[in-house]
Amino acid sequence: MPSLVELIAQADERGLAASGLACLDRCLPLLDAPDDALRPLWASLAEGECWRVPLGLVRDALPGPAAPGHGSGDAAALALRMLAAVPAERSGPGLREWADACSAAALQIHRGLDVAGDGPLAAGELQRQIRVLELLAGRGVGGLRQAVDVSTEGRRIVRAVVSRRARGRV
Repeated sequence: MPSLVELIAQADERGLAASGLACLDRCLPLLDAPDDALRPLWASLAEGECWRVPLGLVRDALPGPAAPGHGSGDAAALALRMLAAVPAERSGPGLREWADACSAAALQIHRGLDVAGDGPLAAGELQRQIRVLELLAGRGVGGLRQAVDVSTEGRRIVRAVVSRRARGRV
């Protein structure tokens, strides 16, 4: 079974874009963002279109790096950096660097949310990242739909963790 690092190294541009986008998608609850905040980017990826315009729409709709009061400190800051670093072009070496950085940031966020550090949240995130890349390897739109489903599941888990933590502070 290939490792996450090997899967990222082997991924094509579509796989890299979806991988990074999925990592960012699972971290949306830290930004108090709606579940469909990244829909314009997912749609452009599914249709094979340029995502420069949808990226602008997403960035305008989500909080900027200076937005106070979102998420839990360092984790929210990492999620905002993932968003800020999305390359305007869905090609080239910048895309691979962004996908790799998103993978590392999402794992770091999940470790930080995990009471055990490298416990079930972090392990689940690693498995979701691997699953997304496997689904996209050589597949069409069907693989992308399945990757979105995997990401949605992970986002729900993060949303539940963030919600439990918020209730614990009240």
